[in-house]
Amino acid sequence: MIDTPRSIPDATHATTGAAPLTPSSSMSIEIDYAYMFDGATRGAISDEAWSTAPRHFANARAVFRRQRESDLLGFIDLAAENVPGLNLLHRFVEGIGGGFDDLVVLGIGGSALGNIALRSALRSPRWNEWDDQRRAGKPRMHVLENIDPTSMYELLDRINIERTLFIVISKSGGTAETMAQYLIVRERLENALGDRHHNHLVFITDPGKGALRALALAEGTVTFDIPANVGGRFSVLSPAGLFPLAAIGVDIRALLAGAREMITRCESDDLSKNPAGTFALLQWLADTQLGCHNHIMMPYSDPLREFSAWWVQLWAESLGKVRPDGTSVGPTPIPALGVTDQHSQVQLFMEGPRDKTVTFINVKKTPVDIAIPKLHEAVTELAYLGGHTLKELLDVERRATAAALAQRGKPSMTIHLDQVDAQHVGGLIMMLEYATIYAGALYGIDPLDQPGVELGKKFTYAQLNRPDTEAARGEWAALAKPEPRLV
Repeated sequence: MIDTPRSIPDATHATTGAAPLTPSSSMSIEIDYAYMFDGATRGAISDEAWSTAPRHFANARAVFRRQRESDLLGFIDLAAENVPGLNLLHRFVEGIGGGFDDLVVLGIGGSALGNIALRSALRSPRWNEWDDQRRAGKPRMHVLENIDPTSMYELLDRINIERTLFIVISKSGGTAETMAQYLIVRERLENALGDRHHNHLVFITDPGKGALRALALAEGTVTFDIPANVGGRFSVLSPAGLFPLAAIGVDIRALLAGAREMITRCESDDLSKNPAGTFALLQWLADTQLGCHNHIMMPYSDPLREFSAWWVQLWAESLGKVRPDGTSVGPTPIPALGVTDQHSQVQLFMEGPRDKTVTFINVKKTPVDIAIPKLHEAVTELAYLGGHTLKELLDVERRATAAALAQRGKPSMTIHLDQVDAQHVGGLIMMLEYATIYAGALYGIDPLDQPGVELGKKFTYAQLNRPDTEAARGEWAALAKPEPRLV
């Protein structure tokens, strides 16, 4: 049985390590979940409900083991000590050297969100500035994660296509949005470079099937594999994320080391020592027993701003499903940012419906801090700020928001990272991926498929008259049409 935590934030209850705050230290990620319980937050998870958690977790672990034995959880193997192809990837990245000023990722969903999140976390925004001279020969990285023609036109109009590498990422090898982008880029490359256009393309796709794989075999395009048992939203630690990140200078070996260290913790059968299991159980109980159907991820860190968007896809696409008995399940994940959203969404979190949990992410150590000067000491509204720092103010506001939510009966937890570096971000990614698999078992659904997305894809293909979509065209034709009087 797990003891119900009694202390108030920042006391740690499910700890995943502690170490000195230096880049070479052992990874430290901790979860403080006191405010998820009725003892600190009125009406939150009760002692009685939490007493059932070990049993539920044991069942989830059993499902997890079956999935692992069936080779369905390939994302775990991505962090292995000697990942096949990693040295080849590094050699290729080193070989492109200073030949490119810009690197453009063509992808959508899991082929883009992870890259955006890690670029934001592990590279200063100044890295991508057009006039930045501190890139040490590394290219700027752009991610075209949508098909809005304005965005694509503006980027293609600005870059020098003769000094740009395009990375086309599609697990299926036929994603409509990504293939449309590819065809546009391919035409421009051929017009500008002729037969040399192949030197400006890299494909990342399924190892054995799909249109990209067939093109690569026919034309000799450099290609890296997304393992067949790794879905798009779990692929950030595959070449889909590692290649672009390595190309801009991110330490992908440290990223994988952090993920690998987290695997040992997330494999524990002891729930009190398993951070992924703890996160999944708390969110599942809050959803199914308290009616907290909305799960908010709120980092108090600008570098982790985009991390929430990556997690939103992971949680939503994995858990929003129809169970075998026909019941629809799945919490709704919502991104937020501290302190920005204290002046936006927190009003709703505080006084709106009691249907939410909030997960704060706190970064203990930032690369820099700024002292707030002691000025205008005769002005009450300003004088109290002097002598503190911006990081201190950020931390105080996070703790105050968590406490205020608890006072209003709104449950929350806090994930503490020592710092935002490749090792800690890799560990956080792996923890949340494990948590998603455990949550899928708790909800009784398959967290690895996405049938709802596939139906939309079928109707898209049907409207564009793809040859193999006759049945979908029939379904589309039979749908109710817009009522003119309601338009």
